[in-house]
Amino acid sequence: MQGWCKSSAALLGVFIFLGLGLLGYTLGNAAIQYKLYDRSVTVKGLSEREYPADIVIWPIQFSVADNDLGNLYRDIDVKTQSIRSFLQQNNIAADEITVASPAITDKSAQQYGNNDRAEFRYTATQTVTVYSKNIDAARAVMGSLSQLGKKGIVFTANNYEAQTEYIFTRLNEVKPEMVEEATREAREVAQKFATDSQSALGKIKRASQGQFSINARDKNNPHIKTIRVVSTVEYYLSD
Repeated sequence: MQGWCKSSAALLGVFIFLGLGLLGYTLGNAAIQYKLYDRSVTVKGLSEREYPADIVIWPIQFSVADNDLGNLYRDIDVKTQSIRSFLQQNNIAADEITVASPAITDKSAQQYGNNDRAEFRYTATQTVTVYSKNIDAARAVMGSLSQLGKKGIVFTANNYEAQTEYIFTRLNEVKPEMVEEATREAREVAQKFATDSQSALGKIKRASQGQFSINARDKNNPHIKTIRVVSTVEYYLSD
């Protein structure tokens, strides 16, 4: 009986030893497989396209000066109406033109003890703004605005507040195609890497989409916008 117990204990020890060995092999093999499965490559894909802007905001700013406030306002009204008429004659709709209140400066109130007398007591700056989807018409009339300058309207230039702005509003329309293009380009780069490294390209591990950027194509063509997005994708690799 005692011998049988010893044999059973020995046999149980063998089984435990074999079980532990098999477990160790299984865990080791799983770790190796996981490590192989965890191999990956991170790539970037770019989509860049050009589109015309679809809205123009064009502030037209001019200045007048006079010693009589009543004459100043009358001069502002006359010149504002001249600009309105000129714009409408050149395919700018009336509802696309807005006029702000003039900014009046009384120079006599700004002398602060200075005895130098300004030539004109009052100066004014007036802004007529074109907000239009008809960008071609607006750009055409921009080039001919000098005709009004010849009639005595003094336009202000290089004023930050009077910079023309072109807006692209159709981003949501072009987003899907551009994201698809950027992702496709990223996969092509990843596939080339996998081929060169004698690996097989697997599924996407993670992906992130960068922000869309909208910029003028160049300083001479601000009405043409360059739209750009970069997608970053990480793919699994296997042998």
